[in-house]
Amino acid sequence: MNTVISMPETRKAKPVAIKEDAMNLQKELINANYRDLAQAHQQGRKVSATFVPGNLNELLMCFDFARSLPETNALQNGMRKKSGKMIMDAERDGQSEDVCTYVKADLGMMMGGEVGPTGDVLPRPDVLLLSYTGCFTFMKWFELIRHKYGTETLMLHVPYQGTGRIDPNMRNYVVKQLKETIIPGLERISGVKFDIDRLRQYMKESVKAEEDLVKVLQSAKNRPSPIDGYFGAVYYIGPIFTAFRGTPEATEYYRVLCGEIEERIRLGKGPVTPEGDMGEEKYRLIVEGPPNWTSFRDFWKMFYDEGAVVVSSTYAKVGGLYDFGFRHDPDHPLESLADYCLGCYTNLNLPSRIDMICKYIEEYEADGLLINSVKSCNSFSAGQLLILREVEKRTGKPAAFIETDLVDPRYFSAANVKNRLESYFQMVKQKRTTGIGADMKPVFQIHPASMGA
Repeated sequence: MNTVISMPETRKAKPVAIKEDAMNLQKELINANYRDLAQAHQQGRKVSATFVPGNLNELLMCFDFARSLPETNALQNGMRKKSGKMIMDAERDGQSEDVCTYVKADLGMMMGGEVGPTGDVLPRPDVLLLSYTGCFTFMKWFELIRHKYGTETLMLHVPYQGTGRIDPNMRNYVVKQLKETIIPGLERISGVKFDIDRLRQYMKESVKAEEDLVKVLQSAKNRPSPIDGYFGAVYYIGPIFTAFRGTPEATEYYRVLCGEIEERIRLGKGPVTPEGDMGEEKYRLIVEGPPNWTSFRDFWKMFYDEGAVVVSSTYAKVGGLYDFGFRHDPDHPLESLADYCLGCYTNLNLPSRIDMICKYIEEYEADGLLINSVKSCNSFSAGQLLILREVEKRTGKPAAFIETDLVDPRYFSAANVKNRLESYFQMVKQKRTTGIGADMKPVFQIHPASMGA
């Protein structure tokens, strides 16, 4: 799960990554948040920790919390090549190899003096706000942190969308918890009285950013696509999925980003890659599953070297399904928070996820589906083979697996991934020219396999 700030620093000398102005602006925003966190306790501010899917950022701002997101911390450490040692430290401390590597990277960071991705020491949180949205790991993760720090935990239980829809009783259940448990708890811990008009004002800003984000993501319907909806999108979703949704800074970020994308469309340009403008668009893909962060730049290069652009991805929706119409509603703020939590991608059942992917393939005129099956992320990986088979059957488009991990460098085999991608692009080409391929299971079914170092 979760968002990215800067291109990874590597031990090998590489050319400086080329970025859009909005990418640099996003980096400045997130780095500023790390500085804010580092200084929070000295400035008398309380600190909250919460997760990306279903995060209640607007609500937390009402209580003046400095806001930390453990997933973002883990992936940032992964991109900076710091997570490998953290993970091994956590395993030596007793964590299993199969535990989510975000969790182990976070625990390892704590064991190493809590030095964050930017080199600033991150403060111990004063409250753990857990809004469960389809990932049981979140609960165990915060249980471990609570045991280490003795930090108070506020639990917002969010019902799973087992039927594929949000029923009124589900919404009412979440709102009741907000009123009776979450808001009183945040008032007590922060010492700040809740002001619903303040929440409404933050939501007005959220809506502006959400409108512009949808314009950016849906710009990929153009040919060529001016964005990459997976590797590029992790920059675009950063401010809105983390500590900036509801702020004027996020509104300004998406205004700048929209302007850049509109100019790329006008000029007929494809996405900006770390090596400059992408060349000819040869393949249009939908991708399911989170990216690999420890080799992010090398991973992306495997795609754009082949002329493959991801026009839409499920990962870019993990923090909100804005392109399906959701917007925060200042007129019904608590109900809006409930709907946001209930509607996150990881809280959807498999039929809903399949419907979404099939819709993307049709609307974005994609050539097929590629699944990055992440070894340690059950929230995404469970059911992906079923998703692959059903999408192939319903769309007639080829689908395939690759397998990596989130932030564990031991589970990224560049040669293995590259070979699978090249085979997949050959299948797409064959399907285009002959109409044969998607029904040839021995050709297409590339199953996950263990990847050693």
